[in-house]
Amino acid sequence: MSNFQRDVFINEIYDYAKENRNVFFISADFGAPALDKFRKNLPNQFIHSGISEQHMIDMAAGLALDGNHVYVYAMAPFISLRCLEQIKCSLAMMNLPVTILAVGVGLGYADAGPTHYLNEDISIMNSIVNLDISSPSDAISTRFIAEQTIKVPKLRYIRMERNNLENVYSSNFSFNKNGFEKIHQGENICILSYGYMLHKVLEAHERLSRENIKISVYDVISMKPLSSELIKDISKYEKIITVEEQTLNGGFGSLIINALSISGISSKKFKCLGLKEEYYFQNGGREFLLEESGLSSESIYNTIKNI
Repeated sequence: MSNFQRDVFINEIYDYAKENRNVFFISADFGAPALDKFRKNLPNQFIHSGISEQHMIDMAAGLALDGNHVYVYAMAPFISLRCLEQIKCSLAMMNLPVTILAVGVGLGYADAGPTHYLNEDISIMNSIVNLDISSPSDAISTRFIAEQTIKVPKLRYIRMERNNLENVYSSNFSFNKNGFEKIHQGENICILSYGYMLHKVLEAHERLSRENIKISVYDVISMKPLSSELIKDISKYEKIITVEEQTLNGGFGSLIINALSISGISSKKFKCLGLKEEYYFQNGGREFLLEESGLSSESIYNTIKNI
């Protein structure tokens, strides 16, 4: 079975769509092995919109207004920032239950350059009213999110990896409904991350554990809304670290700090690790760019050890 997030997600929607003729999947000239099956076997529920992401969002709005359950799918930078006004005006203002599938977040399209990198979408999409944001870390959490979109249709933005990720969770893992999981229990320090960067955190954690340095690690699957239970849980730690593949201005770390501040928790020591606030034109691949930004597993390990 494929561990590619997009294939896992599409396969779940395909099984649902076979039994529900009001499910539509729209692609902006963007493929996946799982999508070939959908297109072949459910041609009346699949729409190829061409390279026209903004039009695709408006089309989805029309279908949703007619009572349909709609999924839109494209490369992450183009289905988010390019479509921002359409998402706001055509979907969010009317709170339509459309699921936006964005593939290739962060630096996932290295070495395609800054037009294809998406290092500010959490900040921007968080500003859209009525829009929920999720970021799975593996195939298992992706399947869980897909199931949630089926059970509770609403306006959602799903951030997915372009490449395969190893599973963090077992196939029979039972996710809580609060949008986060505590993967490791520590003492005075907690680290919060998501998606691709969670794997870097876990690599650093493994090394720290061998040195008997105990830290808690949280996978924040739902970024919006942020769980009040998560904020309550992390408030007991002396030091809180966030790790993200985003520029820090308004990113994931800012969401956590803002939520803690609103809850009246302001005396903690914070450390936010993220991308440099610049556009990346260098080649060398994703790992090279992360290392340049201090986001390799080695850099995360050193930061935690010295905090």
